[in-house]
Amino acid sequence: MASLTYELTLAGLAVGSAAALTGIGLIVTYRATGVLNLAHGAVAMICAYVLRHLVVVWGWPLPLGALVTLLVVAPGIGLVLDRGVFRPLALLGSNPARTLVASIGVFVLLVGGAVLVWGSGARDDAPVLLGDDPWAQLGAVVVLACLVAAVTRWTRFGRELRAVVDNRPLAVLSGVDADRVASAGWAFGAFTAGLTGVLLAPYVRLDPYGMPLLVVEVIAVAVIARMRSLPVAVAAAVALGVAQAQLTRLHPEGWAGPLVQAVGANLFVVALLVAALVLPGVGGKGRDALPTPTRSPRVPTVVWLVVGVLLLLPLGFAGSDLHTAVQVPALAVILLSLVVVAGRGGQIALGQAAYAGLGALLTAVLTTAGVPALVALGLAVPMVAVVGLVTAWPAIRRHGLALALATLATGVAVSRFVLTQPYATAGLSPGRPAGFSDDRAFYALELALLAGCLVLVAVLRRGRTGRALAALRDHEPGAEAAGVPVPALKLLAFVLGAALAALGGGLLGMGLRAFDPEAYDPVRGLLWFAAVLVLGADSLLTPLAAAAILVTLDAGPQAGAAAALIGLLATQTGRLPPLTTLLARRTPPADAAKPPRGEPPRVRERPHRAPAGDGAAPTGGGPAPVPTTRTPGTPRPAEGGTGPHAPAAADGATPPTGRPAPRPAARTRGRGGSPGPAGGRAHTRRAAPGHPPAPPPGPVLAAHDLTLAYPGGITALSHVTLALAPARVTALVGPNGAGKSTLFDCLAGTLRPRRGQGLITLDGVDITARSAHARTRLGIARTFQRLAVFPSLSVEENVRLGGERGHVRADPAAVERSLRLLDLAGPVRHRAAAGLPTGTLRRVELARALAGQPHTLLLDEPAAGLDAAETAALARILAALAADGLTVLVVEHDPDLVAGIVDTVHTMEGGRILS
Repeated sequence: MASLTYELTLAGLAVGSAAALTGIGLIVTYRATGVLNLAHGAVAMICAYVLRHLVVVWGWPLPLGALVTLLVVAPGIGLVLDRGVFRPLALLGSNPARTLVASIGVFVLLVGGAVLVWGSGARDDAPVLLGDDPWAQLGAVVVLACLVAAVTRWTRFGRELRAVVDNRPLAVLSGVDADRVASAGWAFGAFTAGLTGVLLAPYVRLDPYGMPLLVVEVIAVAVIARMRSLPVAVAAAVALGVAQAQLTRLHPEGWAGPLVQAVGANLFVVALLVAALVLPGVGGKGRDALPTPTRSPRVPTVVWLVVGVLLLLPLGFAGSDLHTAVQVPALAVILLSLVVVAGRGGQIALGQAAYAGLGALLTAVLTTAGVPALVALGLAVPMVAVVGLVTAWPAIRRHGLALALATLATGVAVSRFVLTQPYATAGLSPGRPAGFSDDRAFYALELALLAGCLVLVAVLRRGRTGRALAALRDHEPGAEAAGVPVPALKLLAFVLGAALAALGGGLLGMGLRAFDPEAYDPVRGLLWFAAVLVLGADSLLTPLAAAAILVTLDAGPQAGAAAALIGLLATQTGRLPPLTTLLARRTPPADAAKPPRGEPPRVRERPHRAPAGDGAAPTGGGPAPVPTTRTPGTPRPAEGGTGPHAPAAADGATPPTGRPAPRPAARTRGRGGSPGPAGGRAHTRRAAPGHPPAPPPGPVLAAHDLTLAYPGGITALSHVTLALAPARVTALVGPNGAGKSTLFDCLAGTLRPRRGQGLITLDGVDITARSAHARTRLGIARTFQRLAVFPSLSVEENVRLGGERGHVRADPAAVERSLRLLDLAGPVRHRAAAGLPTGTLRRVELARALAGQPHTLLLDEPAAGLDAAETAALARILAALAADGLTVLVVEHDPDLVAGIVDTVHTMEGGRILS
């Protein structure tokens, strides 16, 4: 028994050593470049093939072949990836999600290239580099880890590396050659990948698909180490390797036997799943989402006609055997699920192959049990949708890279523990529906189901839910502030995506008349994701084109051609536009001015003809004068006539213009937050002559004894108490770092204090636990210091979203009044928000907040990026809003804006309210 334990420990050390190398390489690359390199396993596979080719095929001595592979080929691959793929993305300012897509492209490209060069068969004659002694391998790993730690800590290069990691722009300004640091990181990361590959190759199956995926699984050790600590990564790798080897001793009887054996053989998969779903995520919220697509151009009708004819051609000209053609509609339905999740929802979903495989498996199981095929397919789809709900629930709190790892881990776990296990797949014989057993009839059925799915997704994309999904994709915090229930919407996207993938997987299994686990391998899931991103994730044309390309190339004589082509295009994702946009035409409004060639489209702004504050209508990009028609929470116009430059109303009439009477700014002192002038008397606003009194003030939003500290001991708020005076403009001023934005976010719901750290109340009701979108629906609207508009939506759609999800919902008149109030009712309403001037976008964001008819408006530096005329126009609007009964809180650094409109000013410093 002791001998067996020792032998299993030695075997575990061998696997753990290779996993530790993977962790070291991933961490060094991530810390030097900020890239989570999912292609690490593909580089390992390429290096293992190169060493085998040099030693076995060409007859080189093993030491020479190893030196060339590890010191020339592997670092060379890293340098090529740096110079050809990732440095251009860094120069373009790409976010981590775009570099993740590029690394997936590299993964797919290398896998396809290996298949083209060496074939898809497994090799069992890989040379053994360090012999059979696992202690030697572990010693090499420990020495390498110590060397990396020493270089990082005690050398000039290490200091430069830490500087680049902490703040790359500042490091560049300090004279650090960040490109050289990144190149060194890529070269070293590729070296460790190559060493991993040559060490693992003798003990695992050397093939283009198995080894890259095996290395991807051991990313778990880097995630456990939080992409930072080399000792933690090495310790986790060794522990998991030894534990996995020891689990092979267990052979329970009954139903638990196959499951325990599966866990024993895939402990790294379990660790990856737990680490991805439980441990704090890699990356950050909002900064690593998928790239926002431009406004979807219209696909010409002739293109759809051509696509339809091409899909119908097999029915008219092919023979009775449509083995290849029947795969296209089924795969298109699977890829359509990625259009919903990744294209419209903006979520990085790398596990769709698992849902497709489950759909095929459950359909096959039910049909084998005697259930009619169509009924079996109809039952499998909701069953997989439930699985999608269960698996998505812990993942929806993740963002960007963390979400990518969570979905990838889910896909790998489903593949390893279900789709490839004999206990789940033995004895299956999927059949086709009665009356559709012939290839031609079944192909027609697939086309009908594909058409129905396309219509469903088209309706989803154009409706209210589609706008909310686009807002979620474009700017998640902004979507929350607009009232979008982000968690529920993410669940909807994942569940619908799982259902579509299951439908496509079931059709694919029926078309092939067999359940093939390799058809739903996680590597194929990465290929599908890359294909959709390359062709255009938010286009309904993409799944059709991608399915046709993938199936056609895979059916050709050169296996791996599809992966190589898609991977090559995906590596250039930052420089190439989505290919489907080349087939589409953009249809700008007929009355929109055409910009000069080479310049982005801009809105035609009215010239400024009168200085702000002289009674003329605000122009030059500022908000329009206040219209007479209003909604609760929007201002009633002050006394005045029609201005010569006022925008036309939606019905063709010219709204009256004017400006509210000027008001002095009153200030309060102390911590209570009660409004009053400096002398202690409350300032009473009087209604403008000729107008009825303002409506009763709305509920009071207040903070009570808020205390908030960030990790590291930094106190952002210290016992802050504040009550916003109803129907007044309150300003929050102070130096940077005073805690203004933190208090603002606590009031808006973006930050929620923990129990015992204070309360947020609305008219005395505790709303501390309410989310940001829930507070929006309670009547608390906000804007952002950094613009939170949705660039892929039009101006009108941005504002309409606020009306649909705000305090008072489904009031089209409120949307129209907000557009007119902010001078957005003209041709600009139909323009995409992308590329519009800052002043216009500020008005769009404010109009969206007002469209929901809130009673409290929180403005975070609303004048940021505005010129003097736009700032003066904004001041008039805010004064009129408060005069109409709206409670306004402004966090602002512009003293002129604060002095001109504010009733109460609170000064913050060091997390406290001083006055």
